[in-house]
Amino acid sequence: MTILMNRLAASLALTLTFTLGVQAAPLTAGTTLTGANLGQHLGDTFEGHKIGDLLTERMQQLMHEEGLTIILKASQPVVLGKDFEAATKANAGKAVYNKDTRQVDGWVSGVPFPNVSADDPDAAAKLIWNHHYAQPTKNLQDYPKFAYLFISDKTGLERKQEWAFKRYFMKGRLGSNDVIEGDGSILSKTLLYATYPNDIRGLGLFTIRHDSPKLEDSWAYIKSVRRTRRLSGGTWMDPIGGTDQLNDDIEIFNAHPSWYAGYKLLGKRWILAVPNSTTQAWKQGASGDAEFPIIDLANAPHWNPKDGWEPREVWVIEAITPPEHPYSKKVLYMDTQFPRFYQAEAYDRKGQFWKWMNYHLKTIKTADGDTGIVSSAGFTIDYQRRHGTAFILSDEGRLNTPGVKGDDVNLRELEKAAR
Repeated sequence: MTILMNRLAASLALTLTFTLGVQAAPLTAGTTLTGANLGQHLGDTFEGHKIGDLLTERMQQLMHEEGLTIILKASQPVVLGKDFEAATKANAGKAVYNKDTRQVDGWVSGVPFPNVSADDPDAAAKLIWNHHYAQPTKNLQDYPKFAYLFISDKTGLERKQEWAFKRYFMKGRLGSNDVIEGDGSILSKTLLYATYPNDIRGLGLFTIRHDSPKLEDSWAYIKSVRRTRRLSGGTWMDPIGGTDQLNDDIEIFNAHPSWYAGYKLLGKRWILAVPNSTTQAWKQGASGDAEFPIIDLANAPHWNPKDGWEPREVWVIEAITPPEHPYSKKVLYMDTQFPRFYQAEAYDRKGQFWKWMNYHLKTIKTADGDTGIVSSAGFTIDYQRRHGTAFILSDEGRLNTPGVKGDDVNLRELEKAAR
């Protein structure tokens, strides 16, 4: 009897080993993961990583409950700009994080802290400062046309708006003999305004961000009186028009680091993200759902993206908001090779999951032959309100447009756009 039991146990173990071996298979690029087949693929691998390890808990929930579909794509390197890398190398070690003031001293240009260690007690703060100071976009983000899509989970696309965005960096300038333009007190100037339809044309903001904890100087165009009005410094936490985004949510994180109460490094891991988007975001001239191939407008909940997802190593950072902020915290996923966020989870004041933000990146040539990284599309989904806003960049988006100076990004341009 004992011999028989031992043979049965050995046979069962062999069968189990064989079964698990069959289940844990390497997946190939092009494999589609859905909520329906996710269970059978969690133990499988892609480029050496288990699928279960590449998907955050929130992504798995969205696949099961919200129809999020993941198409695996072979990894490609992200090519950073030559001037961006040269500035980082030339200025390594000059920046110092001041724990008492929560500010950075000595930054010139490039990434202030290129070699952050996970065991550094200030690691999270330094990573946020990397993002604040060293966007791999060169000196000017110039998006003359992007779309905001307003989406209901029941009825689909509600309306489309067209906007323009321009951000000019006054400090840390790349590929220039003068890394500072002006007196050094201003970090950047930003214009964000609607161009279509006519009833909202000119609605927007002109913002000056100081290189200090001082709140931004902001002006808005008020259509009812055809005048611009200066706003309070708290506009960085306000919603953008009727979108699901706050000003703080532009490209996931858009605040001065010291405006948040603090940061925690939750770890380093691999996730599936979109660093090299190849899906056309906006097919201008097409009609209906075909106009925006990067989003599944035809099928409920109508806001899920369509693109190829690659394994990327990320830092996971918890950003704790000030008491007056609508969110209690954001959990951010930043690429370890360059300071850009792929995803974020926002939580309400009760600590309940509220919004998921997911941005797709791509590398484009700058006017001077260098390269920079832009967001081809971004999705901010309010799962409590059952509503989403998609940011879709047109092919007209460019970096480092020649001939533009800091003085050209001004309040007059906002007023002119409304006429």
